[in-house]
Amino acid sequence: MNYVWHRSYPDGVPRKLDLRKYASIPDALGQAIKRWPESIAFEEGGETLSYRQLDQHAQHLAAWTLEHHGLQPGDRVAVMIPNGLAYPIAVLALLRAGLVVVNINPQFTARELEYQLRDSGARAIIISAPLLAVMATVLDRCDVNRIVTVPAPGQSAFSELPAAARCRSFAQALAEGATLSFKAPIISASSMAFLQYTGGTTGPCKGAILSHGNIVANLLQIDAWMGRTLQRNRECVLTALPLFHIFALTFNLLYSVMLGARNVLVANPRDLNGLALLMKSVRFTAISGVNTLYNGLLATPAFADADLGGLKLALGGGSAIQSSVARQWRERSGIPIVEGYGLSETSPALCINALPAQEFSGSVGYPLPMTRVTLRDDFNREVPIGEVGELCASGPQVMAGYWQRPDETVEAFTSDGFLRTGDIARMDDHGRFFIVDRKKDMVLVSGFNVYPTEIEAVCAEHPGVHEAACIGVPDLRSGEAVKIYVVRADPALEAEELVRHCREQLTPYKVPRHVAFVDELPKSTVGKILRRELRDAPL
Repeated sequence: MNYVWHRSYPDGVPRKLDLRKYASIPDALGQAIKRWPESIAFEEGGETLSYRQLDQHAQHLAAWTLEHHGLQPGDRVAVMIPNGLAYPIAVLALLRAGLVVVNINPQFTARELEYQLRDSGARAIIISAPLLAVMATVLDRCDVNRIVTVPAPGQSAFSELPAAARCRSFAQALAEGATLSFKAPIISASSMAFLQYTGGTTGPCKGAILSHGNIVANLLQIDAWMGRTLQRNRECVLTALPLFHIFALTFNLLYSVMLGARNVLVANPRDLNGLALLMKSVRFTAISGVNTLYNGLLATPAFADADLGGLKLALGGGSAIQSSVARQWRERSGIPIVEGYGLSETSPALCINALPAQEFSGSVGYPLPMTRVTLRDDFNREVPIGEVGELCASGPQVMAGYWQRPDETVEAFTSDGFLRTGDIARMDDHGRFFIVDRKKDMVLVSGFNVYPTEIEAVCAEHPGVHEAACIGVPDLRSGEAVKIYVVRADPALEAEELVRHCREQLTPYKVPRHVAFVDELPKSTVGKILRRELRDAPL
């Protein structure tokens, strides 16, 4: 079937793909591993890992996991480690063993960790050593019976750590696994690969069931789209986003390996000065980031000396890229930010802008091959081109459902099988999609819809604003009123001046009625601004 966006596909991008090309994720990555064994696969903190070493370590850990854990294919294993050489080894090993990776944010509290371990039923965990104290507080209330510890940053990635009951160091597991034979289990496209938990913006976080087939399909879709921009065994990918997040997991880790790229991992992306200094010494060709990362770098003095001469692709996602940030990035780097769109539930990529890109488009681009997107109103009817509706999607990369939540799975899909994303969007005549905002973040002022992303973008255009976040607050006259939280770039900026700026750009009902200046905005680990925490804050 032909769709309007097919007419705008870049030359060479197919409409259909052979989804049977690879049986599993390890199969999809194996070609690069075998073809360029001596090339550097990953680098972090001065240490490197070749594709040969990645292959060997992953096989040894896979063998040890099945032999010593008493686990069976399909069992869940948690991974709670920051960006470092151990992460790609651990993930590839678990996938080879037919086990299910449960990614856990290393910054989680004991309560959050316990919830995810109990909900997933994880029987083992690979965890950063400094987090053992947190793990100890929940161990008796979950099913984890084996712990593998990974050294903290600054230690050798494979140095020995003292053994304890139920506990082995990463180095010990690799050494013991090297003495074992590994018999790869049969893995099919329907086999579960990841239990990828969502952010929990509307309640407890849910585990999206992503199969090997889902991830392989997305890798093939991304490869078909990127094929003319990124070349095999020629690229250097800079990974500042955390690998446990679905954006970096699929693009920076899995696709990077499939591409045979060199991947430079950043253990602490919050250290923007350190990241900018790294950019001075590493000639990278691709980077992925969210709006706050790009904005933060642009405001970091050391970024002025970053070497961007080899940069081919700056990929944006996770949250809307503001036009002011995109403009400054283009002026500094010489290339635009290419925005894409997706969710944990979709492996994640659904849409991306055409490549090579000449300008920042403000859209999230076109649906990837074999992806269908529709916009629907509250009665599940498709809306005409140019009008807004909830973005609903189907395709081979879309999850099977939520882990142990049949009712919420049914609720997440339309009657004809499309995933309800919860995002409001519009489509233009060329088939490009523009995200307007999150459906649940929309502010209703006197019956008029106000989308926070628009208000934030207008505020960000003011030179005195570094960052802004918009929410709705109760109002006796209008039901809700617009409130904006602002991190100043200019300490002298006053609320009246910002409101005056907004009045020049916005319809009156959209103009913020309340302005609050703050030192920082609450953000997720990947850098998304957490509006829900602002909504929960005292008025």
